[in-house]
Amino acid sequence: MNLLLLEAADFVAADRVVVRDRRLTHIQEVHRAEAGESLRVGLLGGGMGVGRLVRLEQAEAELTVELTQAPPAKLPITLLLALPRPKMLRRVLQTAASMGVPRLVLLNSYRVEKSFWQTPFLEPHAVREQLLLGLEQARDTVLPEVILEKRFKPFVEDRLPQLVKGTRGLIGHPGDYPACPRALDEPVTLAIGPEGGWIPYEIEKLTAAGLQPVQLGERILRVETAVSALLARLF
Repeated sequence: MNLLLLEAADFVAADRVVVRDRRLTHIQEVHRAEAGESLRVGLLGGGMGVGRLVRLEQAEAELTVELTQAPPAKLPITLLLALPRPKMLRRVLQTAASMGVPRLVLLNSYRVEKSFWQTPFLEPHAVREQLLLGLEQARDTVLPEVILEKRFKPFVEDRLPQLVKGTRGLIGHPGDYPACPRALDEPVTLAIGPEGGWIPYEIEKLTAAGLQPVQLGERILRVETAVSALLARLF
C-alpha cells in the first residue's frame, strides 16, 4: 500500500479522518507507524497529500490530512478485454487500475467459458476491492470504469463503433500482422482476447468496427502479461 486511500465516510472533520479495517492493520503491521509520523494519503475520487498520525489505537487510527496534489493523469485508452479466468481477473483488474486505465470493458468471447460469468469476483464489491488495491499500489485515487458486456455481437456491432470513434483502434493478436506501435500520443481503443486469442469471426467483427490487429512477436503471452506489455509499449 503506497497510498492510504480515504473515503468521504472516514472524515470526522474537514481535515481529520478516522480509519479502521485493513488500512488500520496496514498502518500497524506494515508501516509500523507511530503518532506524529506522516503517511501518503489520497481521497478516493479526489486529491492526494499528506496525513499526520495523531492517534493510533488498537481499534482505530486518527490522522489530520492535507490534500494539495492532483492524482496522476490516466492513459488515453479504452481497454476491451475478453473476460479472463477468475483468478487472473483479479490480477488484471489490479494491473489496469495501477497502470492508469480509465475504462475497462470485460467482453464475452467464444473461448470465454460460461462459468466465468458466474464468478463472485465479478460482483461490484469484489471488482472494487481489486481496483482499490491497484490504486493504492500506483498512488492514484480515481477508480476506472468497468463495464460488463456478456454478448459479443451486439456490443461490437452496435456500441463499439461509437467507442472507437476519434481513437486509434487496435487488436492485440498473435499472427502475421503489423507490429504494435510504440509511444503513441493519441487516444486508443485496444482489444485483447482470451487465452488462445480471438477466433477469426471475432477478428472480422472487431475489424469491421474500426480496430486493426497488431502483434508483439511470436511468443504467446498470458492475458495479464499481454495487458502490461501492450500498455507499456503503446504509452
